[in-house]
Amino acid sequence: GSEGFPGVYPPNSKCTWKITVPEGKVVVLSFRYLDLESDNLCRYDFVDIYNGHANGQRIGRFCGTVKPGALVSNSNKMLVQMTSDANTAGSGFIAKFSAAEPHERGDQYCGGRLEKPSGSFQTPNWPERDYPAGVTCSWHIVAPKNQLIELKFEKFDVERDNYCRYDYVAVFNGGEINDAKRIGKYCGDSPPAPILSERNELLIQFLSDLSLTADGFIGHYRFRPKKLPTTTVLPTTTTVPATSIVKPTVALCQQKCKRSGTLESNYCSSNFVITGTVITAITRAGSLHATVSIINVYKEGNLAIQQAGKSMSARIIVVCKQCPLVRRGLNYIIMGQVEEDGRGKVFPNSFVMSFKTKNSKILNALKNKTC
Repeated sequence: GSEGFPGVYPPNSKCTWKITVPEGKVVVLSFRYLDLESDNLCRYDFVDIYNGHANGQRIGRFCGTVKPGALVSNSNKMLVQMTSDANTAGSGFIAKFSAAEPHERGDQYCGGRLEKPSGSFQTPNWPERDYPAGVTCSWHIVAPKNQLIELKFEKFDVERDNYCRYDYVAVFNGGEINDAKRIGKYCGDSPPAPILSERNELLIQFLSDLSLTADGFIGHYRFRPKKLPTTTVLPTTTTVPATSIVKPTVALCQQKCKRSGTLESNYCSSNFVITGTVITAITRAGSLHATVSIINVYKEGNLAIQQAGKSMSARIIVVCKQCPLVRRGLNYIIMGQVEEDGRGKVFPNSFVMSFKTKNSKILNALKNKTC
């Protein structure tokens, strides 16, 4: 347990526990209680769980008050590390560990490393009966360096909650549980939209709490080659060079950052039209990669929209990071084109403006317009 449990844990501290069980077994860790400063990205106070005792793969990082299910190491060693900053504190945590047989396929364990060119994964007990309570499964899919991973869920039924707080499936780019790389978090009975990895690794985490359960799911994956850059012809109403679909060019990004036209004149020439709040914004190779929490969809086009309960989000690339300028935490009307993988593409002359409630009336009228 954390220092001083069940009293408030001290600030500016780091505690490390090295757990070892007999050779040939794996470590199973279960949190009985968790109360650490809450933050979406667990940046302040958190507990990290690692495989092994040194330089191991991180199994997960946790904070807040929602306990994860059982966490299973891939060897007989596990490292638990709790870190706190100078500010808000809570009661900390208490956890129990035990030894188990590796690769056990019973009510409690599932997951693993998947390296074949295609395959399937499913919840424990699928399809005979509901998945059990209190499990954590992590599937780590690894493709060759020059390939991507395509993921589709065929059947899907996970305890419903608007914020997917209890039972959920989370999918991450890369090989570790890291909210900054999370593609989506899903629950309910509607399968998530098909997912394409950014690189050659994906991590799928399934977690069930200790109460209600449901049918579960079966998913399929396959490797596919990275596509070579192709030129895409944009609608004739825009003046952006077709090659700019691939990457930001100097000529394109030196254009004056000036929005032209109106909501009405840009509506039909745009492949998608949404309103939303920018919740993440990361600069990569001169472009801005943003995640937008959607307020409303007026024109979906080919835009890939992720849904978790009632909250929807989409990924947008602002080709020239400064133009149009979007900031995290603010609301926008965004119009643009769509890449083959379903990400929105916004150019300097795409129509983007701050969203005010009064704009909804015009947008609703345009939604009924035939382009």
